[in-house]
Amino acid sequence: MKQIKNIVFDFGGVLLDWNPRYVYSTVFEDEKEMEHFLANICTNEWNAEQDRGRPFAEGIKLLQSQYPEHKETIQLYSDRWEDMLKSELPESVELLRELKEQGYSIWGLTNWSAETIPVAYRRYDFFKLFDGIVVSGDEKLIKPDKRLYKVLLDRYKLDAGESVFIDDNLANIQAAQELGFKGILFDNIVNVRKQLSDLLIH
Repeated sequence: MKQIKNIVFDFGGVLLDWNPRYVYSTVFEDEKEMEHFLANICTNEWNAEQDRGRPFAEGIKLLQSQYPEHKETIQLYSDRWEDMLKSELPESVELLRELKEQGYSIWGLTNWSAETIPVAYRRYDFFKLFDGIVVSGDEKLIKPDKRLYKVLLDRYKLDAGESVFIDDNLANIQAAQELGFKGILFDNIVNVRKQLSDLLIH
């Protein structure tokens, strides 16, 4: 078994607390209405196209033409996006810093819009610890498309067998494992630390 040298982090849900509900809970008085809006209009699938490289303006305009009665509410997804990015997840960032101090190379592989990732970079100083980052919006590919993982491997000349990938999405983990990465599903920091410790000891 190869020695682990690289730790690859997803961002949203792993290192950063991003959620459109932080905005829309202040807009909708009824929680059910908010959840219906997010499940049927500003959906995860719609947002994923921004992560794949579609401009926010184009995505917003598309929805506004389909749901003109929600025009202003849809616009908020873009106008108040920064308010959806609540905070870093401190225990995860602490783990990242520990791994960096222990000599591991730290990498980022994220589904994120190229337009909004600079907001995260500007706001959180832990990004300077990364040895390299691949952003889906820049590459016009999103996880779990294996081509995005290969961008990371090829660009930085990494060996998947020497790498651990941490993500909060099971499909993304499975795709990484099929390419030879060790995968850890981020559910809570205690489990992640234990699984990581087991991998790094052996």
